[in-house]
Amino acid sequence: MSKILEVRELNAWFGATKAVKGIDLSFEGNTVTAIIGPSGCGKSTFIRCLNRLHEEVPDASAEGHVLLNGDDIYGKDIDPVAIRRKIGMVFQKPNPFPSLSVFDNVAIGLRLAGLRRGAMLKEIVEKSLHLSALWDEVKDKLNAPGTSLSGGQQQRLCIARALAVEPSVLLMDEPTSALDPISTAKIEELVTELKKTVTIVIVTHNMQQAARISDSTAFFLLGDMVEYGETSKIFTAPKDARTERYITGRFG
Repeated sequence: MSKILEVRELNAWFGATKAVKGIDLSFEGNTVTAIIGPSGCGKSTFIRCLNRLHEEVPDASAEGHVLLNGDDIYGKDIDPVAIRRKIGMVFQKPNPFPSLSVFDNVAIGLRLAGLRRGAMLKEIVEKSLHLSALWDEVKDKLNAPGTSLSGGQQQRLCIARALAVEPSVLLMDEPTSALDPISTAKIEELVTELKKTVTIVIVTHNMQQAARISDSTAFFLLGDMVEYGETSKIFTAPKDARTERYITGRFG
């Protein structure tokens, strides 16, 4: 498999506090990589650096290299907004735009990119809702507010919104932590299906979830990446004692 995203010597700060420390990590195309570790270990900060969202936080900074298909997203004259179309993100809590309909929530990124209306817009919105396994549930209420959907449906709506602009990579920050078990199972099934078309990086506190849906796993601790490898090996034969203690529940 080819490497779609490569991280080299990535460091990140909040003011003078270093939150991510010299991370080197590559992501293969059409795979799911889980980022695990205790709260406050730098997981969310790390993935927010992958699409330049980290720098939107006041007093936050990052340095290093993140290569998307060989091009450094931190290079001179690179537009962060364009990067976020290529590297989409789904957050911990569903965040549909409250003033927009189901349809318009999915269409907003396309409209901002210049596709205002017409058959193609409708086609892409429908395709995105199919990809997020939501079409059958919302096809008769496309004009209803996005916030009228259930929590699990809202999260899949946010996934559809991210997919509509055809990203190469989809970042997911604890996407099921606010959901019930049935909605969580649907999102997990969706992730497994979506990796056919997009590379996924998912932050999760749920060890069982990481074991179920990811191909590779990286364990973070205090801003460092302690260990990275195939998920099956990380969970059955970790090389580092700290990894073993974490996944067996003995700390963190």
